[in-house]
Amino acid sequence: MHRFEELKIWQKAMDITENCYRATENFPEEEKYGLTSQLRRSAISIPSNIAEGAGRNTNGEFTQFLGIANGSSFELLTQLYLSKRLDLITEDKVRPIINEVLEVSKMNYSLQRTLKKS
Repeated sequence: MHRFEELKIWQKAMDITENCYRATENFPEEEKYGLTSQLRRSAISIPSNIAEGAGRNTNGEFTQFLGIANGSSFELLTQLYLSKRLDLITEDKVRPIINEVLEVSKMNYSLQRTLKKS
């Protein structure tokens, strides 16, 4: 078991989640149960799966949950790109979040490789 609160990848994923919540605060009301909800669920899924995997008994199980977290990262990227295309968010607000997601995705692959070696 790993202390997920100490994992840099979890900390960065929490930052992404916070940034997504803030970025969607001004989305139109009609998106409340649509894109706003989807973005937020995808974002929170990333640190949640990292934490759940860290609490599992084996590195193999942890790796599996990291894979789920990475899938959520790509889901989130798609929703961020769509939000930009629909003019719900500006480039200057969405680009830093996209960059954070890409960084966490790279960290995720690296952590998975490390876990598979041990």
